[in-house]
Amino acid sequence: MNETKKLIEQITEGIQDKKGKKIVIADLTQIDDTICKYFIICQGNSPSQVTAIVESVREFARKGANVKPYAIDGLRNAQWVAMDYADVLVHVFMPEAREFYNLETLWADARLTQIPDLD
Repeated sequence: MNETKKLIEQITEGIQDKKGKKIVIADLTQIDDTICKYFIICQGNSPSQVTAIVESVREFARKGANVKPYAIDGLRNAQWVAMDYADVLVHVFMPEAREFYNLETLWADARLTQIPDLD
């Protein structure tokens, strides 16, 4: 399994570990001039859950794929936190912010994979 796939798997598990919902993986590899290869988008129901998801993703990525984020932005108000793993950008939203920015529709050509919620 290549490193990027392993990282995506670990990130997804980290999100699920804190009950993050509506996980979407956008594959941008077939699109020219994107800043990364994959977007992973999910949401939490409160700023504290968003923060917990971010911490969990950081932990799972470090332990399972031996990767640390280059940057994490947005933790102060935790409405939308972006985590930069170079080839993979993780976006953890509050539901209203996610709806407002609607990242899934930015690239019409992206292949979207929806991960079922764990209940």
